[in-house]
Amino acid sequence: MKIIAATGNQGKIVEIKKIFSPLGFDVVTQKEAGFDIDVEENGKTFEENALIKARAIAQLCDDYVISDDSGLCVDALGGRPGIYSARYAGENTPYSEKIKRLLEELSPFPDKSAHFMTSVAFITPDGREITANGVVYGHIVDKPQGNNGFGYDPIFYSDELKKTFAMATLEEKNSISHRGRALRALYEIIKEEV
Repeated sequence: MKIIAATGNQGKIVEIKKIFSPLGFDVVTQKEAGFDIDVEENGKTFEENALIKARAIAQLCDDYVISDDSGLCVDALGGRPGIYSARYAGENTPYSEKIKRLLEELSPFPDKSAHFMTSVAFITPDGREITANGVVYGHIVDKPQGNNGFGYDPIFYSDELKKTFAMATLEEKNSISHRGRALRALYEIIKEEV
């Protein structure tokens, strides 16, 4: 059985393979499957965006399809950047600038609580759609800390790890990651069905 992942991100592929290989799935990227398409994520939630991407590939094949959407949600900013995390301050803006803008916007607020959220969407060959979510809670620190990770990791302090994601090892971060949690929740739903 094959799962086509609606992504080109090899880090995501490794994580998906690790979780779904025990069910007998071979996981490939959409490009490896021959689908080199760019899908506009115009949903209003992480779940809607994950479904939009998964449906676009599912229409082109008879395989299982998986997709995800994730981002950083800051409570004092009304959940922003949220679904716009990658496009915050401009799509091609470096994350150092995105972080700077977020810290400037957050500076007047005493509440720095935040969470990373991931929604995954899984579509079966017969068209059934299954979704699951994963969340990691923490807060935003006043300045970047750590050299690991990517994106907003240097300013997200994990309540569980007691350090920023950028200070954590890859193993530490993956042990509690929002994407990992969403994928494991999805695994629990589908393991009886495949």
